[in-house]
Amino acid sequence: MISFINVDLELNKKPVFTNLNLTVQHGELLYIVGRSGSGKSTLLKSMYMDIRPKKGEIHIAGYNSRTIKNREIPLLRRKLGIVFQDFRLLEDRSVYDNLAFVLKVTGTKEKLIKNSVMQALESVGLQDAAREMPFRLSGGEQQRVAIARALVREPLVILADEPTGNLDPDTSLEILEYLKKINQKGIIVVVGTHDYELVRHSPSRTLLIEGLNIHETSIEPSLTGFRPTGKTA
Repeated sequence: MISFINVDLELNKKPVFTNLNLTVQHGELLYIVGRSGSGKSTLLKSMYMDIRPKKGEIHIAGYNSRTIKNREIPLLRRKLGIVFQDFRLLEDRSVYDNLAFVLKVTGTKEKLIKNSVMQALESVGLQDAAREMPFRLSGGEQQRVAIARALVREPLVILADEPTGNLDPDTSLEILEYLKKINQKGIIVVVGTHDYELVRHSPSRTLLIEGLNIHETSIEPSLTGFRPTGKTA
């Protein structure tokens, strides 16, 4: 479970959210929507403690933002899988080695790595691409590798920050389907996106960022085709 209790968040000393209260239950698929620059990325960063609350506290994966020590943050992040818009793959390593690296740095035994990597790649349909280099893959395939990398440590939560921002509409829907399959395993999946059509395709609980606040919403027909561009929050 994830919970925000009376949280104020700032970015570069500028308020982004005030008195935010939010709960995400085990097994939920949650969309966070809003225009580019509205605070979606800031909210996700606070979940993996890249940004700490100015006030209040965040509870996630058994950790509390008010009491967590800096040396414990890597331990928290081992329980989370994070997917970015720009993939962030190691271009000089194969698909297999991109995933294996995540396990090696956390001390996973060598004999367990191969099975974990291949299972994660199979979950996104890329088991046959294990020895390919990332630059030889399409954008959609690279994002699927990034999802597999997020999944390889069997996280409690997947945080996806504009995971389809660099992809065409058909590929975006494909990526969403893989995230939904992960969610069906009982893993919390939180997707930050400005693509309202993506949310309309597969409705789930949706939060809309407006100003310094966030509230439950449904995507109405009037929002169809609203696809802002530019940097995320």
